[in-house]
Amino acid sequence: MAQSSLGDILRENPDVVGRLRNSQIGMYVYPVVTPEFSNWRTEQAAWRHSAVLFDQSHHMDELTVEGPDAEKFLSHHGINNFANFDLNRAKHFVPVTPNGHVIGDHIIFRERQDKFVLVGRAPTSNWLMFCAANGKWNIRVKHDPRSTSRPEGERVLRTHYRYQIQGPEATKIFEKMHGGPVPDIKFFHTDFINIGSKKVRALRHGMSGAPGLEIWGPYEDKSYILNCILEAARAANVDLVRCGSRAYSTNTLESGWIPSPLPGIYTGDGMLADYRDWLAADSYESIGAIGGSYVSDNIEDYYVTPFELGYDFYIGWKKDDFVGKAALEKMKGQTHRKKVTFEWNAEDVVDVIASAFRPGEDHYKWIDFPQPNYASTSADMVMRDDKMVGMSMFNGYSYNERCMLSLGVVNDDVQVGDVLTLVWGEPDGGTRKTSTERHKQAEIRVRVSPTPYAAEARENYADSWRSKKS
Repeated sequence: MAQSSLGDILRENPDVVGRLRNSQIGMYVYPVVTPEFSNWRTEQAAWRHSAVLFDQSHHMDELTVEGPDAEKFLSHHGINNFANFDLNRAKHFVPVTPNGHVIGDHIIFRERQDKFVLVGRAPTSNWLMFCAANGKWNIRVKHDPRSTSRPEGERVLRTHYRYQIQGPEATKIFEKMHGGPVPDIKFFHTDFINIGSKKVRALRHGMSGAPGLEIWGPYEDKSYILNCILEAARAANVDLVRCGSRAYSTNTLESGWIPSPLPGIYTGDGMLADYRDWLAADSYESIGAIGGSYVSDNIEDYYVTPFELGYDFYIGWKKDDFVGKAALEKMKGQTHRKKVTFEWNAEDVVDVIASAFRPGEDHYKWIDFPQPNYASTSADMVMRDDKMVGMSMFNGYSYNERCMLSLGVVNDDVQVGDVLTLVWGEPDGGTRKTSTERHKQAEIRVRVSPTPYAAEARENYADSWRSKKS
């Protein structure tokens, strides 16, 4: 019998960990945008030293929710407090399961009293579409999925283009386009600015923790807006560097956002069982991949909570009810793991790379630069002696910091400055993932470091989820 849903798959074979660890989906791809416009080192350096242009038009889902019940619907299905969510504001929206585990996150924009636009990875979009389809809400939902990972030359269209310009010289470009000083937009607020003959929405935001604005509008304006940006940079005498997809995925390493936690939806009865039956057999959750050295028979060991990711400070405890509230109330006040940055020992990293140049012996798992994006979700063991005390969840190389970094969670008693051991590579020679070659495991020393790691982000970024401590 053909499997039509994730529920069907798990009833036939309940080994969800084995399925995800051996997924055949291949490398996680940031689609459409060219890998490098110049080279990824120069592109990384631009957000620290001049200005960088991110093209965010293709790798994220976009979900529009509008109608009389739009706010009630989103408030009920997210942990956030909506009391101060006025027009022209944005939030970091986080839904959890009834058991309190993080599903994913989106950036949510309020365009009207009854209209919201959400942007981010598929798990949050899928969850909200399920909740809309299975509840009695007076809303309309429109889904614009991320561009195809491998379009093979086919034309790609989106509802909106999205560009972000960041860096110490970004303001000069915006002022040149706007024809003078741009509005004083507060962090995570929006306003309109002029770009050529267009009035476009702008969000004060910064993926890498550097100052800048994100702008968006109808996709048919994309080429026109791009030309205006490039011309304004030339006129302002700013070295604006376009960022390709290779460097783009690393910007969060310096600013501290963990982009792809495993959605905690694979276990649980009631609403979660219904959800797994609703999710298609080819959905992100059904075919995604877990990579890394951590192997557990219990899929829940890969789940995380808002407390662990530092999202607890905006839980709307005073809301009458929301999905997961009862579970989160039980967690409140308990000891939780905390989010940190791991700084990898350079000598150990070089030894891993060097092993590929030693004929006749097994080599360690290759570290691709600047980001070893070989799975949808990463889970590498972080050890103190023979005890696992943390999990590395997203890694990559920062040319600005000249080191490998990763983001993850550690036990509460682990302190900044502690030196631990990260186990790199998968056990038993590797899994059957097409993105994983045969290899042996390596031990890499890592120093526990602050989050955000970059001093620029720690000292000058707005007080937010990137710097709050759980």
